[in-house]
Amino acid sequence: MTKAKRVSAPNDQDIVIFIVGMKIQQWWNIKAWGPVFSAMPPMLKELSSKKDTGFLHYETGWSGRNIVITQYWENVERLHDYAHGKTHMNAWTRFYKKAADSKGVGFFHETYVVKAGSYESIYVNMNKPRGLAAACSSYATEKHSTMKHRLKNVRAK
Repeated sequence: MTKAKRVSAPNDQDIVIFIVGMKIQQWWNIKAWGPVFSAMPPMLKELSSKKDTGFLHYETGWSGRNIVITQYWENVERLHDYAHGKTHMNAWTRFYKKAADSKGVGFFHETYVVKAGSYESIYVNMNKPRGLAAACSSYATEKHSTMKHRLKNVRAK
């Protein structure tokens, strides 16, 4: 029997988790949700191709009419710089001109600044790294590693 491969992301650096998403409220109103839906792929392509942006990784989830993208960033300053850059500002302006006042689409984002040592992860038998392990350089854990061990810098309350 082969041992399960366990991988964890190191937690020795601060990281920013940025979650952005949309909900298609009126599927027939493509003029409302189309601009939001089509704005993200070019930005993700740009971010993935430019290594100096502070952008580390992203993952997309789709459930019914909800689309959520989880992004990982080096720090909040780099995220802020991109948000105020040309590509994002053009997309944001187009969204507001075409869809912001419509009830056809909902939009949200959340930003979490997570301090080094205060997060942990474990991935077992995954074909490729995901989440924090893909954003950071992943490493194999010790065979008896526990969440308490991975969170050694955080006190349980």
